[in-house]
Order: sequence, then structure tokens, then C-alpha cells
Amino acid sequence: MLPFQLTFFFVLATVSGQKQDYIILNNGLKFPSVSFGLQVYDDTTAQNYTRIAIQAGVRNFFASVLAGNQVGFGKGVKSMSGVVPRKELFVCGSVNSGGSCSGFEDCKAKTAQGCKTNLQDLGMEYLDMIMLDYPASDCDSISGQWAAFEDMLQAGLTRSVAVSNFDLGQLDCIVSNKSFVAVPAVNQMSYSVGHGSDPVVADDAKRTVAVQAYSPLAAGALIKDPDCVQIGQAHNKTGAQVALRWIVQRNATFTTSAASALHFEQDLDIFDFEL
Repeated sequence: MLPFQLTFFFVLATVSGQKQDYIILNNGLKFPSVSFGLQVYDDTTAQNYTRIAIQAGVRNFFASVLAGNQVGFGKGVKSMSGVVPRKELFVCGSVNSGGSCSGFEDCKAKTAQGCKTNLQDLGMEYLDMIMLDYPASDCDSISGQWAAFEDMLQAGLTRSVAVSNFDLGQLDCIVSNKSFVAVPAVNQMSYSVGHGSDPVVADDAKRTVAVQAYSPLAAGALIKDPDCVQIGQAHNKTGAQVALRWIVQRNATFTTSAASALHFEQDLDIFDFEL
């Protein structure tokens, strides 16, 4: 059975929007709960899927450097600018310096270069968020990564800064450093139905950090999960919609890898029922 005990935290309070719900990040920005996370495919495919997502109503996008198609994503956004202005989208890029740098200065330099490459490849003057795909190996190195992000933030090249795959010790390396101005707005990690006893959302919320779930459908396993499907039938929803609703009712957000207008629309259509 699915665990449906709900926990609410002021910093992550969900607010109703016209098309979809969003949370308020620790810097006051509105962060749509539903995000399209591009996967590993060519630039042409990325451009096409981005156009489909925008047309379906998606306004939050995660364009990881690991997917290798930031150029295509950027072209997709630009091609739709006459329909949905760039300022109405929330665009998150990423830097993958964690496995290739060591020490404060080396990690700062490589992360700073990654920030520049994001803007160049995406063809954008600024990002709404920049995210570290992985933490470096130690606190000194993580501090170097974060120092580069703070430089980008202070230069007005990103509106917020975030992390991915950070445990509490790695988060505290940043949060407890009084020389840093910004706390990570988001920690992106694997989170889905089946993690009901996982305290990650509550633990991150104590640090004013929101959780964004990747693989929110457990690599597709939850789409046909018997419990999710059965509960969905009672609400005229799919098993996938139940699994996604479970996440937002726990004050987390999610990024999915949908590739059709129908699936994007279904991802957005989870705010009119409760579990």
C-alpha cells in the first residue's frame, strides 16, 4: 500500500497557479512544481520536445549538460518566443564539475567555465537556475564549486543556484559556510513512491532547500504499479498521475522526461485531486 501521511513546511508551501502549481523558493522565486527534464538525445529531438512541452503548458525546464543537447533546447525556446516569452519560462542549466575537479581553486575555475558554457550553448543571456549535477569529493572542493555559482549569481547571470545528489553533510558544507550569501534553492535527487519513510524532504526543508525529484516514476515502474493504478481509477487519473501527485503532496517537486503532448498535459493535470 502507498504511505499517504502528509507533512507541510512553511518554506515549501504550495500555491495555486492558473496552469499549474508552484512552490516559493528560499529566495522568493516561484518554481513550477512540474518540470520537463531533457534526456540524452540529439539537438533536433531536444528542440522538438521543447516546443511540444511549451505548447502543452510546461513552464519549468531542466536542461542538464549531461544530456548533451542544450543547443537544441535553446533553439526550441527561441523558436517559441513569439508564443511564450522567455521571461515566462523557468530555465535551469547544470554544471558537471564534481568528478573532474579537486580543491577550492580548481573546482571554482572549472565550475565557472561550466557556467559560461551553459549560457553559450543555451544561447541565453541569463538562467533562472544553475545546478551542480554532482558534488565534488570534499568540502573544500564543494566550496570552490559554490563560490563560482555565487559569482554567477552576483553577476546577474542566474536568478538562483541549486545542487543535485547532495547528502546532508554536503549540503551543510555550503549552508554552514558564513562566507556564502546563497543557500541552495533546490536539491534534485531520486525520489518517488516507495520513499515514504525517507526524511529527505523534511531534512532539506530545515535548511530551506526544496527537493526536486528526478525519476519520479521509478524509471517507469510506477506507471503500471497496481496500487497507483487502482487509486487512479477512483480519481479518473492514471497510475503515473497518482505517483506524481504523491510527490507534490509531500511538498516536493519533480522533473519528468515526457515526450508527447498527452503525457506533458497529464503531468500538469495533477492539481485537482488529493490522495
